[in-house]
Amino acid sequence: MCDVIAQINGASRRSFLGAAGLASGATLVAALGASAASASTAPEPASNAAAQHFRTRLALLGTAAGRTFWGGSERQGISSAVVVGDAVYLVDCGDGWARRYLQAGLGERTEFHGLEQLEGVFVTHMHSDHLIDYPSLLIFGSTDGLAARQNPVEVIGPGSRGKLVPLSENAKSTPPVINPENPTPGIADMTEYLYQAYASDLNDNMRDSLKPDPHTLIHVNEITLPSGLVVDPDVDPAPPMEPFVVFEDDNVRVSATLVKHPPVFPAFGYRFDTADGSVVFSGDTAFSDNLIRLAQGADILVHEVIDPQWVESLFPSPPAPAQQAKIHHLINSHTSIEEVGDVAERAGVKTLVLSHLAPADNPKSRWAEAGRRFSGKLVVGEDLMQLGVGSRKR
Repeated sequence: MCDVIAQINGASRRSFLGAAGLASGATLVAALGASAASASTAPEPASNAAAQHFRTRLALLGTAAGRTFWGGSERQGISSAVVVGDAVYLVDCGDGWARRYLQAGLGERTEFHGLEQLEGVFVTHMHSDHLIDYPSLLIFGSTDGLAARQNPVEVIGPGSRGKLVPLSENAKSTPPVINPENPTPGIADMTEYLYQAYASDLNDNMRDSLKPDPHTLIHVNEITLPSGLVVDPDVDPAPPMEPFVVFEDDNVRVSATLVKHPPVFPAFGYRFDTADGSVVFSGDTAFSDNLIRLAQGADILVHEVIDPQWVESLFPSPPAPAQQAKIHHLINSHTSIEEVGDVAERAGVKTLVLSHLAPADNPKSRWAEAGRRFSGKLVVGEDLMQLGVGSRKR
C-alpha cells in the first residue's frame, strides 16, 4: 500500500492550521456583524429567494442521516455549505451532494463548469454517509470546473483513529479486518486509496484526454489535535477541550472541536466565523459540552438529531445481538429530539437548524418538539433550503 502523509498548505491567503498560534474562532464572534433573523419557537421555512441576496448564507444540500437510501426518500445524504460572496465551503459529501450543489445555484450549470468557486471541503468524520460521494469530487471535479481554478481545493478532515474500534459486547464472533495493514485510514489515505481504485479511469483520462493529475486539483489536510491533548478513543473520544483554528482565508475562519460520536475518533464539529456572522455544524455527536463551547453565541447551529421513538420501533423485542448493537450506537452516539434544543439553548445560538435527520421520513410535527427546550428560532432542515447570515446584502 502507498505511504501517505498529511500535507500542510502554507500559502498566505489560504491556510490550513494546526492547534497553535491563533485564538479560537468562538472568541471572534463578539467582533462580528449583525445576527441572523429574530428568534421564534415555531419551525419556520427559510426563504431561498431572500437568502440569495445575503453576502453570507447557509445552504443545506442534503439532510438525511445514515448509511441507507431511506427507501427512495427525496432527501439526499448529509451535506451543507457556507457561502460567502461567491466562495463556497462544503461540509461533508453525502449521497447526491454534487447535484444538490448545482441545484442550489452554488455553481454554473453548464458543461465543464460548476465547482470553480469551491474553496474548501470540511469532513466531520469518516463514516460513509458523510463521504459516500467524496469520489465524485475527486473523479468528476476535473471536468466540472476544478481544472479552471487557480488553486487546489482544500480538503480538511480527520486523520486515522490509530487502532480498530473495540468489538461490540453483543458480538458472538470476531469479524475479519478489512485492510489490516491500515484498518482505520484518515482522509489523506482514503483519498489515495480512491485514486488507486479509479486508476484505470484516471490514467486513461490523463493520457488520452490530457486531463490534469487530480493531485494538482485537491490538496488534502489532516487535522492535527492541539499539543498536550491526550485522547484514548476507547475511553473518551472527546475529552474537554477548547476550540482551535484549522483553516483561515479572506472570507472565513474555521474552528474545530472533538465531538462525541463513539466509537468514531476523531469526529469534529466546525464553526465558520465570517464578517457577517457565524455558522456551526455539529457533525455526528451525542450531547457534547465541547460542541456547546464551540457554538457559543453563534447565529446558526446546524445540529444532527435522532428520534428515539423511531429507534425503539426498529426491531422486535427482545432484539437480537446485532440489533441490540445497532440500537446502542443510535442512542448513545447521536442527539435526541429531547436533547438538541437544550444544546442550542446552552450555547445561546439564535437559530437551530435540524439536519442529518434520522429517520429521513419523520413528520415535521415530531421534529418540532425539539423547540420545547429552545427559546430561539427552530428550523427543520430541508434539502436545498438556504438561510441568510447577518444583514449585509450582496
